[in-house]
Amino acid sequence: MLQEERKYTMKINIYYGGRGMIDDPAIAVIGRITSVLDELRVNVERYDLHELKSGITALPQTINDADAIIIAGTIEWYGIGGYIPSFLDACWLYGDKAKISETYMFPIVMSKAYGEKEKHAELMNAWEILGGKSCTGIAAYVPETMDFDMNDDYRQVIEKKAEEIYRTVSQKYVMLPTSNKVIKQNMVRDTINLTPQETEQLSKYASNDDYVKKQKEDIEELAGMFKSMLEEEEKGGDDYYLIELKKHYIPQSDFKATYLIKINDKNKSLIIEIDNGNMNCYFGQIEQADVISKLSTNILDDIVEGRMTFQRAFMQGVMTAKGNLRIIRMFDENFIFSK
Repeated sequence: MLQEERKYTMKINIYYGGRGMIDDPAIAVIGRITSVLDELRVNVERYDLHELKSGITALPQTINDADAIIIAGTIEWYGIGGYIPSFLDACWLYGDKAKISETYMFPIVMSKAYGEKEKHAELMNAWEILGGKSCTGIAAYVPETMDFDMNDDYRQVIEKKAEEIYRTVSQKYVMLPTSNKVIKQNMVRDTINLTPQETEQLSKYASNDDYVKKQKEDIEELAGMFKSMLEEEEKGGDDYYLIELKKHYIPQSDFKATYLIKINDKNKSLIIEIDNGNMNCYFGQIEQADVISKLSTNILDDIVEGRMTFQRAFMQGVMTAKGNLRIIRMFDENFIFSK
């Protein structure tokens, strides 16, 4: 009867961060541990991060119903690699820190190269900085997976570790305080405190590729808009165009015309009134004009900075205009912006 209660009161999640290769020793170890925990009537659920990579930001929510977790991976050439760093990043960004603080973590680090003990310690440190309870797991060098898996002595060590995991969690071993807890408190001091529901929703958004793509596009658009605003502010804003027009106006005798230039991305209209040597310009609206044109801020900048003429913009199609063609051509005689 006690065994039945343990089956329903203890749950351990395994997060495997390798590539899923058949000769990965980490797979052999977590397979043996799972067998022992199954015999002890523990509910074990395994998450293969390489298969769940598109939704990895939502995986920290799966910790919420676990009493303990196992993070397993193999060093193939340098560092633990795989998707374990991404999973830990997601725990930091989207995990329920209150739940993590109650959760035991056992690292399993196999190595075909070098550095299993260092990476084992790094995983423990990372979990402690997240606020969780890190426990000693398994770290080993494995030159040949088959030899390692078939070794009875090694098998007994792994089985004893599985039993130790079970005892640690079932008896709720108390962990001594560490300095990493203090580091964690300092690091999150200025972060936004989210409720578990807000954290879960945010992690789901982050795992949605379409949502993330749209957010990136919106951020780029806003960045571009603010950049344009800063550039305009540096130039002097809308007054910049009025000043440049007045500065480069060349009076023409016996010429009278009104230009209305609609600036599409500003949703504003620039009015230029010329009357026999007198010129007035301003932003506003008028009912009639001899020439009505439409262009973007970039094209207007090119014109007033001498990189483009009014007529050439019209001929190239980067500006639309309607009205008397002679009056359109006369704009470049009344305003000479050449450098």
